[in-house]
Amino acid sequence: MELALFADLRVVEEDAIMGVFCRRFGVPLIDGGTVRLPRLIGLSRALDLILTGRAIGAHEALEFGLANRVVPKGTALDAAIELANQIAAFPQECMKADRHSAYYGMFDSRSFVESMKFEFRHGKGVVAKESVKGATRFTEGVGRGGSFKEFKPKL
Repeated sequence: MELALFADLRVVEEDAIMGVFCRRFGVPLIDGGTVRLPRLIGLSRALDLILTGRAIGAHEALEFGLANRVVPKGTALDAAIELANQIAAFPQECMKADRHSAYYGMFDSRSFVESMKFEFRHGKGVVAKESVKGATRFTEGVGRGGSFKEFKPKL
């Protein structure tokens, strides 16, 4: 499970089983599991998995927020590639700035105000690079109603 916590998003098949199985063998979490897991799913749920070593299925992982997508058996790789293509089709400077801000706010910031200042400071440079062009496209009708058809994958 610790390896999965390194990913921004996790796509799992409906028959997937996850857990802190090292608990059963006396192996401590030393790759950030005790740091990332509570921040991702909350302390109570994280302690449930960390202390008991119990297995959870795909749907419980989705309910916990550990999985982001549950797909039919045998389709996880294709679904993950499709998701990656969708993300790659978006303006990258904006996406990277927002991702960086989310991680900073979760792991490095000491306060809400500091997080807000970081977000503004790192986002304002993107406005001239990508936002004006994107807003113009939106006013022309692109993406209206939540449509993604105009965003073509880049991978």
